[in-house]
Parts: sequence; C-alpha cells; structure tokens
Amino acid sequence: MMKKAIKTAALFLITLSCTTSRVPSEEAPEHFNYNPGGTGPVVEIGMTRGEAFNHPLMAIWAETPEGKYIQTLYVSASIGKGIFKHGDTSHGFWEPGEIRRPAALPYWAHKRGIRAGDGLFLPTPLDPVADAYTGATPQQSFILKTRLDEQGPEKIRILFEINQTWDWNEYWTNNKFPDDREYKTSCQPALVYASPVIDLTNPGGPYELEVIGRSHQSGATGDLYHDLETMTTAFHIADKIVVRFPD
Repeated sequence: MMKKAIKTAALFLITLSCTTSRVPSEEAPEHFNYNPGGTGPVVEIGMTRGEAFNHPLMAIWAETPEGKYIQTLYVSASIGKGIFKHGDTSHGFWEPGEIRRPAALPYWAHKRGIRAGDGLFLPTPLDPVADAYTGATPQQSFILKTRLDEQGPEKIRILFEINQTWDWNEYWTNNKFPDDREYKTSCQPALVYASPVIDLTNPGGPYELEVIGRSHQSGATGDLYHDLETMTTAFHIADKIVVRFPD
C-alpha cells in the first residue's frame, strides 16, 4: 500500500512538472492542507505556475455537472476575508485594511451566491469565508490537499478561477473603461478553468483543468464569456492545473 501511494504521488508531481514555461523545472511545489474536518472525499489540486505568475488571486470550488455550486475548496484570504494585507495607508504606511474587489474573482463570487449588505457578491470581515477554506496566496507552484465537507453527489467538476492585477495588454488597456474603477483593479479579466466531470464512485485521474472562459472585467455579473482571443499573458499565470482524488 505504501509503495502504491509513493508511486501515485510521484506520477502526480511528474504531471505537474511537465511544462514549457520559464519557471525552473526543479522548483518544489508548496504543500497546503485545508478543511481537515470534512467527511467527504479527499481532493488534491496541483498548480504549476507559469512565466506570468505574480501574486495572483485564486478560488477553487466544486459544482455539479449541471453547474450548481457545491462548496468552496480554497479562496485567497484577501478575498475570502475582505481584508488586504496592503489595504490601508491612512497612517502613512501600508497596513491591513478592508477592500472590496468585485472584479477579482467574480465567477466564483456569483456562483457562491451570497450577497453582502452593500450589494456585492463578496465576503466581508463581518461575514468571512471560514478559515478551513482560506489562506495566503501561494507564491509558487503548489499542491493543495483538502476534502469535501460531506459525501455529496456522485459526480462533480472542480473549477478554478485566477486573476492577476496590472496585467494590461493591447486590448485590455488602462483607459479602456475610464469610468470603471473596478476594471482598473483587474486589467485582463479572471480566467476560469474546469475539470472534466468526475465520478466520485470511481474517480481515477489525475485530471487536467482546461480554460472554459473568462469573467466579467469589473465583476458586474457572474456570467462566463468565451471571447478569449483578447487574453494574452493571463494564459501564462498558471501553466498547468491538475486535480486528483487519492485513495
């Protein structure tokens, strides 16, 4: 049993390291563990960072094959808690402060479906995402181990949304929407990745997630857009995203 586990883990890491990016191939992924109190299947999500990776925000969640939200598996703490590490300069230096960023991860936020008192589909410091699903954004390639809260449906998909500020390009310029403050905090919109449908009664895998669309540029809606020809460096924030369900 131990040999099988070692072999499976090795294959998973090989899958993650097969990349054409400029990120050093010898980079060891960071490891994170979340939601130890869950009673559902164990899930591992691995991401190999791409050459454009630079402090992005991320959300990972599970939904049914029909697109119904099940639960969040992970979200960057600054979005999940509503407090950014460098969010307040009122005292003449950077310190944590409450910031609203509806353009950051709007597809996840609207799927989650919880509207705050100000009308935004975002967590707040008074109503944050629980610690079991939030954490600092990884600074390099990573493997995140978590588990579903409960057994849930037999078939699911894993979704992954990622967004990086200040990644302007020739189409998504800083003056494209001059009156839209939220757009300026996002630049190229968030990209959304999804796994194939996974049968939890016999999950198999690993499964590579593929881009299925982009989010609204300022987070005004939870729609998924498919005009990806305008996206450039956003495709290289993540080089490879893989999910598996260990025994």
